[in-house]
Amino acid sequence: MTYGFYEGPLRSLIHLFKYSGMKPLAVTLAGYLEKIIPVDERYDAVVPVPLHWHKQWDRGFNQAELLARLIARRRGLPMWNALRRKRPTAVQASLALAGRRRNVAGAFLVRRKQDLKGKRILLIDDVMTTGATASACAAALKRGGATSVSLLTLARVDRRWSAQPQATA
Repeated sequence: MTYGFYEGPLRSLIHLFKYSGMKPLAVTLAGYLEKIIPVDERYDAVVPVPLHWHKQWDRGFNQAELLARLIARRRGLPMWNALRRKRPTAVQASLALAGRRRNVAGAFLVRRKQDLKGKRILLIDDVMTTGATASACAAALKRGGATSVSLLTLARVDRRWSAQPQATA
């Protein structure tokens, strides 16, 4: 489930939130996410896509975790930091699809203390481009025992648009 396309005002809001440290925007952005969660879907926990510890230290926060915490609170669900990124990965934006998949393959592990057996997980991230990160996270959660993993993101990159030939000046 995705709220909108990664363009225009939504992209600007995400950039302010993520790169300019405007953490109060999490409340507004989580409100957008909450609007698209199906009312009849049931989840056992909300799990954010983790950042590598060094990137989180540099940024000062994990944007997906802030969103997940708000969604969990509003839905009366636990928010679990069930995943960890075991190694730093290259920035996905500069990679093609195959490179993105290789970049995140095996990068995520379920934390040992987390019991996911039979759980329905709502995985939260800010932006989805190819789905490589979400797929790697979902695979780790399922290996950890989760019955189902549903992805919820603020924005999705419209790859059809970026794949069209651009006119040159």
